[in-house]
Amino acid sequence: MDSYDDDLSRFAADGAAPLPVAQEQGYVECDGARIWYATYGSGFPVILLHGGLGHSGNWGYQVPALVKAGYQAIVIDSRGHGRSTRDERPYKYELMASDVLAVMDALCLERASFVGWSDGACISLIVGVIAPDRVAAVFFFACNMDPSGTKEVEFTPALKRCFSRHTKDYAQLSATPDQFDAFADAINLMMSTEPNYSAKQLAAISVPVAIVQSEHDEFIKPEHADYLARTIPNAEFINLLGVSHFAPLQRPNQFNTAVLEFLHKTLA
Repeated sequence: MDSYDDDLSRFAADGAAPLPVAQEQGYVECDGARIWYATYGSGFPVILLHGGLGHSGNWGYQVPALVKAGYQAIVIDSRGHGRSTRDERPYKYELMASDVLAVMDALCLERASFVGWSDGACISLIVGVIAPDRVAAVFFFACNMDPSGTKEVEFTPALKRCFSRHTKDYAQLSATPDQFDAFADAINLMMSTEPNYSAKQLAAISVPVAIVQSEHDEFIKPEHADYLARTIPNAEFINLLGVSHFAPLQRPNQFNTAVLEFLHKTLA
């Protein structure tokens, strides 16, 4: 497997690869927030949703691969992240899922596949729960669906590098550049109690799903990923070897291959 940035030193220094020039970008007003989006290429739409504290620029290695494979790639900054704003309400995954549907409506997208990373995976799956007719498939990478699925986190040097990058990017992109600490506290508060889906709720999911777990994920218990794959009907389990919670940055070719193979199977 290719090894690109296993310790996240490149990401800490420079971020991910720059996103290409967008075909379209803008904001959608939704429920007290302005949600930023950008589109690239043409073909069946694939929406990429980033992780907590990050932003759409973290997909810099994935967008060109999707466009080259003949898909339309769409990135969205989650509420309060990156260029998107928020109001004073607490963060809720269901609220962020409604933001995604608002962007889909604004772009006249009847249906799309989703690639979600960490919090973005949870949001993607919730879109599949509340609007299954809008979701062709979900590539669910590195997230839990109830609080029991998370590990006690050790703040390793790689995590410190990632957090440093998120802090710098927030200051550069956000409409409230001096409020990163309050932003991080609000996200962590949400993560402490959400998501909290029961086995019965998971068993009712009807969209095609891949549960994707990295060998060295710092946050998600492997047994939880296995539980999700067993509980969600017809879910596929994908194990990414040699990487952690940050596989899209660490070994982009490995991650992109898994994404493209899943999309090909679900859209064939």
